[in-house]
Amino acid sequence: MASHRRPKQPNRARVTVLTTAAAAAVALSSQAANAAPSEKPSKDEVKSKVDALYEEAGLATDKYNGAKEKQKKLEKEIDTLQDQVARGQGELNDLREGLGLMASSQYRTGGIDPSVQLFLSADPDDYLDKASTMDQLSAQQIEALKKVQDKQRVLAQQREEAAGKLKDLADTRESLGEKKKEVQDKLAEAQKLLNTLTAQEKAALADEEQRASRSAGERVELGNEAPSSERGAAALAAADTQVGKPYVSGGSGPNSYDCSGLTQWSYAQAGVSITRTTYTQQNDGPKIGRSQLKPGDLVFFNNLAHVGLYAGNNTVLHSPKPGAVVRYESMNTIGSFQFGVRI
Repeated sequence: MASHRRPKQPNRARVTVLTTAAAAAVALSSQAANAAPSEKPSKDEVKSKVDALYEEAGLATDKYNGAKEKQKKLEKEIDTLQDQVARGQGELNDLREGLGLMASSQYRTGGIDPSVQLFLSADPDDYLDKASTMDQLSAQQIEALKKVQDKQRVLAQQREEAAGKLKDLADTRESLGEKKKEVQDKLAEAQKLLNTLTAQEKAALADEEQRASRSAGERVELGNEAPSSERGAAALAAADTQVGKPYVSGGSGPNSYDCSGLTQWSYAQAGVSITRTTYTQQNDGPKIGRSQLKPGDLVFFNNLAHVGLYAGNNTVLHSPKPGAVVRYESMNTIGSFQFGVRI
């Protein structure tokens, strides 16, 4: 006869936990399914975010360029100081040798003057401060000792200045590395966003970029506006020869450019030296408003993140951003205009 046992009732608390866990899993699954489509940004959203990252990268590139220029300047100043110290040390050695010869001569004629003997064994600064000792020196000895004292002071100042600049150089090199990494991180983040696009979306963005690159050259009439000056006209003409060359962060020509690298290079071809970064180029001449712009003027956009050359008829010749080339472009598509600067 079969045994009939009453089934064991599940623990009420365990059932509650399992039921709750199952419900939560279903809810999370549902939320993930609902959220998945909205997690992927649209092409326009990606473009907007990428443009913002490029602007941030532009600002970081400018700081990188500034640190690089400072490094070059410091290295040159340090080399000059070190040369001066080396020459000064040679001159000091010659002066001391002269004092030694003077002492030898005195010894041969009856002994070293106590004052010269004191100098040879002590700091001349302390020595010359002793008025009683000064009375024992001849005019020739006083002159020789003063020259040694002056040369020692100059050398001490130059060595201190060189030490300060060496420390500044070390800090600048550290800053240079940080800014370079910041640029690379921004560009990598932008590329990561671009990689989320489909092949069709990437093609559409590339087509927009291509249209922007050729629009001014093919469809925008630059007009016959008078240039800001002969040098402005020469700078604009030089920049025109670089159309089609790629944007590269830190590029200063002649094979690639960032925005301020192009403007600096162009004015250099016109025989005018301007600074390297947007935030220093803004001070290279008087600021002017949009209505005052003439071909050859510098034009600044997006909180000093970008600079180009005004080409006439509301058009700028510039090196825009990563992935783009030197091109003419309408001012209306570049971003927020700040001011112009006349060189």
